[in-house]
Amino acid sequence: MKGVAVARKNALFAGSDGAAEHWAIALTLINTAKLNGVEPLAWLTDVLQRLVCGRTKAHELEQLLPWNWRPPGAADMAKAA
Repeated sequence: MKGVAVARKNALFAGSDGAAEHWAIALTLINTAKLNGVEPLAWLTDVLQRLVCGRTKAHELEQLLPWNWRPPGAADMAKAA
């Protein structure tokens, strides 16, 4: 809970209501990844790359949620085992 309190205090200095909203969205994504045992930076980096490059179609977006996401190369490792 300490992280929530620190984030709440930091959001007070976001600069505007819109910035505070963006801050809240980012922290929600990061904490959701953590709660699902996913490293947030790796997850966000991969998801954003897939969305920007168009590698993920609209009907495949559910695969990018933290509880469904698999790191790149995880399928290759599973096949090798």
